[in-house]
Amino acid sequence: MLDLRQADLARDVGISASYLNLIEHNRRRIGGKLLVTLAQALGVEPSVLSEGVEATLVAALREAAADARARNAELDRVDEFAGRFPGWAEVLAETHTRIGALERTVRGLSDRLTHDPHLAASLHEVLSTAAAIRSTSAILAEPGELEAEWRDRFHRNLDEDAQRLAESSRALVRFLDDGGSSADRRGLPQEEVEAFFAAREFHFPELEDGRSTAAELASGAPDLEGRAAQKLAASALADYEVDARAMPLTVLREALGRLGLAPGELAREFGVEVHRVLRRLAALPEDILGQPSGLVVCDASGSILFRKPVAGFSLPRLGASCPLWPLFTALSQPDVPIRRRVHQQGRAARDSLCFAIAWAAEPLTFDTDPVRRAAMLILPGDQPDAAPEAGSRPVGASCRICVRRGCAARREPSILRGTEDPGLVPV
Repeated sequence: MLDLRQADLARDVGISASYLNLIEHNRRRIGGKLLVTLAQALGVEPSVLSEGVEATLVAALREAAADARARNAELDRVDEFAGRFPGWAEVLAETHTRIGALERTVRGLSDRLTHDPHLAASLHEVLSTAAAIRSTSAILAEPGELEAEWRDRFHRNLDEDAQRLAESSRALVRFLDDGGSSADRRGLPQEEVEAFFAAREFHFPELEDGRSTAAELASGAPDLEGRAAQKLAASALADYEVDARAMPLTVLREALGRLGLAPGELAREFGVEVHRVLRRLAALPEDILGQPSGLVVCDASGSILFRKPVAGFSLPRLGASCPLWPLFTALSQPDVPIRRRVHQQGRAARDSLCFAIAWAAEPLTFDTDPVRRAAMLILPGDQPDAAPEAGSRPVGASCRICVRRGCAARREPSILRGTEDPGLVPV
């Protein structure tokens, strides 16, 4: 109503736009001086802002009922319930949020258990070390005396194997820990790079204005400990740097206001390849782009090279998964822009608009096979549990936890009871 941008309001009250966004989505509580300052900046009474808590609670209850597919829920009396029993209403809303977080953890762990080669190698290390300890112990437990030299050698081997088992077990536990709050969660260099980008919200002002280079930023980042992670980050930051020079932030903001979220039109406007536009849009702050966005980049084998998760779209970390269908469609049609609307099955299902394209990462020659990559920009819808729009392709998180029935592309039965296709024959 006041024609204020989120970034402008955040600047006026002395907080970041991302923190204000968390407040607006009820992910951060406010009160005291900040509440008064926001009210003054908006020209309203503080009570107008604080009383909105009940409205947020009612919205959370409605979302919980929709996700539970509760046909008998008295939605017309949800306001009365929240007013008479605010404590229980908060319990239900928080439980709904916690269930959603647990389901995301299950999806991530299922994806790892199914596809992750690092996990398979770690399990092999643990099992082989345990087998070595078992063999050595069996020799020492045999009746009869061993020569002192051999006994000392077996004891030494037993101690070394036990230390190796302890280290392997600790590494495996750290790798499987999906709490998200641990700073030591670095199972793979790619995860280290993802944490580095996520901590900066995938936006780097020092590259926008030329204060730093991609190589300097990657080598000087304290949270990029391994050389492999620094190399991966430098490559991704180099792409960011080139995209930012080709599409400066101020010019791109004006073009977005004039052309809207149209990657093809923007590519023609700036005279760049479409995949650069997709990467550039995903790197823009939410207050500039106007909505959340996600990005995934893979090579021709389907291996994910870069990933920007986004709320509302179940994006796998590893493996060829159903949500990446537009990305793999692009790989089968190089240099052809793909625009698909997908509808995620399961809890809080919603439509997402996906733009994808595949391109040659190296110059084409007659004597070498092309090295191709594909990028997909994801723009999730803001209506959870909405009916799919006409032309939307239904997708699940992964076959192991997909609730969709009758899917011709299913590769393995679901681990969820009651969701398996009756006529499915395991291959």
